[in-house]
Amino acid sequence: MMGGNVNLKTNFVDGLKKFTKKWEFVLLLILLAEFAIFGAANFEKFFRITSIFSSITNFISICIISLFVTFVMITGGIDIQASSIVGLTSIVIGVLWSDAGLNIWTAVLLAIVTAGICGALSGFFVAYCGVQPMVVTLGGSFLFSGLALLISGLSKTPAYQGISGFPGKNELGEFISFRALGKMLVFDLIPIQIIIYVALIVITYLMLHKSRYGRRVFLVGVNRQAAEYSGINSRWIIMSTYILTGIGAAIAGVLLTANVDSAKYNLGSTFTLSIITAVVLGGTLSTGGKGSITGTALAAIIICILRYGLPLCFGISNQNLDLPIGIMLVVVVALRAYFAQGKRPVFRRKEKDCAVPK
Repeated sequence: MMGGNVNLKTNFVDGLKKFTKKWEFVLLLILLAEFAIFGAANFEKFFRITSIFSSITNFISICIISLFVTFVMITGGIDIQASSIVGLTSIVIGVLWSDAGLNIWTAVLLAIVTAGICGALSGFFVAYCGVQPMVVTLGGSFLFSGLALLISGLSKTPAYQGISGFPGKNELGEFISFRALGKMLVFDLIPIQIIIYVALIVITYLMLHKSRYGRRVFLVGVNRQAAEYSGINSRWIIMSTYILTGIGAAIAGVLLTANVDSAKYNLGSTFTLSIITAVVLGGTLSTGGKGSITGTALAAIIICILRYGLPLCFGISNQNLDLPIGIMLVVVVALRAYFAQGKRPVFRRKEKDCAVPK
């Protein structure tokens, strides 16, 4: 009995030591440091649970999309079109429900299918046609934004107003149906969107780290040729990651539309930089082959808390929040690269390296 307890304790200590050597541990320390600094600056205002939950809810679309973009970047690609798919999803829901008269859940399902097709289209050009991911997704961002604007023109509601009045509230004033996805509170405290986000973290974690599909995603990112020799259809794996990102953007678009009660073609148009920042800060290599859902989730929360704490505790305006976030990204990524190499960066070559061969 005692031997079992000793083995359990030893395994726990070994696991803890391994965790402290991971990038996720550094991100956890950064998150705790944020709470300590902001709490010391303004304890009463910062540590309001409802305010913290509200700030996370406002940032939840970026958090969700970044989980799925992690898959794409692990394969060595990049996806900057997700923010356009958010707006496309939103306006498709609005037009199908308001003008076409479809049931709201049928409209939501068709919008998600549309987003998946958009992801599949870009993934096809990347995986099967060999076009650079940056070029494809940049073109996709313009294409899907233009398509969203075109669809908004089919509505009787002017594009600048947005389609609103989604169902709704019951006689008791409780959020039900579609609006419950954006406004309902679990235990009268926790926003339903945070519960959905946690569920998506679990799902994507199992997909990436505990399934055969996830192992294939990593292998394609590490060495695509070796993956092909192993019998893996690397082109389908790459294409599937873009489909997943399209679906993830659609989920974010549904939740955002339900939260603000407005379907607009340009909803989420400013998300791209924050999404890529969260994924890179979370430890995913831009060259592929390395990344984690846990790291991405922690990085997204770090950015969220930073955006919440700086204006509240230090009076920094929302327009200037990109500056400290950019500085943090550069510093943290540089330090990560430094410690990963285990040596100082080489700023000047040695003379023998610069010598001209005879």
